Amino acid sequence: MKSKLTAADVGRYGEELALRFLKRQGYQIVARNYRKAFGEVDIIAQFKETLVFVEVKTRQSARFGTPFEAVGFRKQRQLSRIAQDYLQFHGSVEVSARFDVVAVRLDRDGNLIDVNHVQNAFEFIE
Repeated sequence: MKSKLTAADVGRYGEELALRFLKRQGYQIVARNYRKAFGEVDIIAQFKETLVFVEVKTRQSARFGTPFEAVGFRKQRQLSRIAQDYLQFHGSVEVSARFDVVAVRLDRDGNLIDVNHVQNAFEFIE
């Protein structure tokens, strides 16, 4: 990668790294950046019999907290609403679904440090 990354660059690069990671783990990508008026989910993937809504958080430092801390109650509720909308719109209400978080850590130059994947990171929130 390059130095002097903007926040948008870091986010896009982290999503690409997360996508590659998930594919290597056997996930089939269904959608990227699924947007609704009330928010967006980074990746929707199929893993075996489960539809997985994935939030990707990328960090170059811990200054603003860990990637997992960035997926608080408000974000969880937003992702739950997006997932519910997606499932209803695509006629998949009875399908097994879950929420995962992929944390991507980069060094200050944008080089990959590691990727951490938490399956079932949180439960659906009404």
